[in-house]
Amino acid sequence: MTGRGTRALDAVRAAGVAHVVHEYEAPGPASPRERERRPRYGLDAAAALGVDPARVYKTLVASVDGRLTAAVVPVALELDLKALATVLGGRRAALAEPGEAERATGYVVGGISPLGQRRPLPIVVDASAEALATIHVSGGRRGLQLELAPGDLVRLTGARVAPIARPA
Repeated sequence: MTGRGTRALDAVRAAGVAHVVHEYEAPGPASPRERERRPRYGLDAAAALGVDPARVYKTLVASVDGRLTAAVVPVALELDLKALATVLGGRRAALAEPGEAERATGYVVGGISPLGQRRPLPIVVDASAEALATIHVSGGRRGLQLELAPGDLVRLTGARVAPIARPA
């Protein structure tokens, strides 16, 4: 691997988990106008790496009844907030503000990883991951993806697995 390491990369290495590091040229900082539209970091990663978007997963931070959690869903789909709340025994879920997500995880938006978070959040991985041999998740910065077995991701993060994604 070239480039600097991250807490996510340190976590998979320390656990001895089989993984592949993929680096790509990440888009530069978003202009104020670009920040108004929905970010496409995950779809950009899939395109840059030539990987089927069904195998690239994004990590979204949400608040369920006031408690932060991380949801890992395919980049081509959306997080079903109602399903996430139900899985966690909550009533209401909403996406966290970007600054709140960054402070909680220690990662920047577009590079939030389910691994090596500053303050480990409860994690739910979409059930679609179970059908795949490997998935890609953020390696802890824009332009860095980790490919690993979904079971290893679940084990390392203590995640729950449930259907929490819906068509975009």
